[in-house]
Amino acid sequence: MTDGTGGTGSGGDNQPSRQRRRFPGISSRAYEHPADRSALVALRKLSGFDTVFKALSGLLPERSLRLLFLSDSVRVSDAQFAHLHTMLRDACYILDLEKVPPMYVTQDPKPNAMCIGLDEPIIVVTTGLVELLDEEEMRAVIGHEVGHALSGHSVYRTVLLFLTGLAVKIAWIPLGNVAVMAIVTALREWFRKSELSADRAGLLVGQDLRASMRGLMKIAGGNHLHEMNVDAFLEQAEEYEAGGDLRDSVLKILNVLPRSHPFTTVRAAELKKWAESRDHQRVMDGHYPRRDEDKDTSVTDSFRESASHYAESVRTSKDPLMKLVGDIAGGAGDLGGKLRDRFTGGTGSPDGSGGSAGPKDA
Repeated sequence: MTDGTGGTGSGGDNQPSRQRRRFPGISSRAYEHPADRSALVALRKLSGFDTVFKALSGLLPERSLRLLFLSDSVRVSDAQFAHLHTMLRDACYILDLEKVPPMYVTQDPKPNAMCIGLDEPIIVVTTGLVELLDEEEMRAVIGHEVGHALSGHSVYRTVLLFLTGLAVKIAWIPLGNVAVMAIVTALREWFRKSELSADRAGLLVGQDLRASMRGLMKIAGGNHLHEMNVDAFLEQAEEYEAGGDLRDSVLKILNVLPRSHPFTTVRAAELKKWAESRDHQRVMDGHYPRRDEDKDTSVTDSFRESASHYAESVRTSKDPLMKLVGDIAGGAGDLGGKLRDRFTGGTGSPDGSGGSAGPKDA
């Protein structure tokens, strides 16, 4: 492995370009988003999930998958895509992942990366992503995927990929499709949250927030950085969260349901929020949960932390639906009026009559 201090200088003298911190023995709990943990708990409690998961573990063609990448993609090594191999080893060193997972570059113009595998994780990046990102942006992406590996996300990601394909094949069987889609929907909900965790891992590896932001912007808008601005990009996330009425809130939910990833502007805003938090600063200062303490972790405490996060999210959210949920939880009066106003975007009249009077008789 590398010494974890970064890439080489531009002068070719093999000196690190900048110092970066390493996190010996770090637990994935240090960077996991509370919603990631709670969604995984909820997923495991889904009726029939354990049965399906155990059955699929023996059926999934993982060996075939590995052979496919070995035969039809380029395996990253000292001899092939050496700069990516250095970044991969560097990321594993910084997050203290002892076994470096195999990594492949596959021909696909669409920028993408994934970490899959049941027994052992495999990292796959597309040529579209390699060609799109610069060194520091790519370092954050590889750190993101190593974060998935450290958190054990690859197992559930593999099941999701298999079930998504299965749902298409059995769509003509009404009851069978409903059962599979229930688990697929729950897996997608968890995976969207797990992406927020992995983004944090990418920041811990790259330790360059602007590079992480640039990478997300490029994934959204292509290689046109001279036409884009980080602050304006983050303003989009704020506008997306706060804009519209309850109808827009419902549409947001419907739009995100088929997706495996959160919207890019939302990811950028969430990552910036964490980067500026005390939790992130404590990790950077060396105060973080260790892997050898994981066995003593209370599931109840983890769920309580997740519930607290959701409550805080509802309280501070600018989304009309979340604000209404907060009002209901707080026992606010005139719920009928609030519901009507949120759906119509109106403010209601001061006397509570709900707006202007109807047309008068001639």
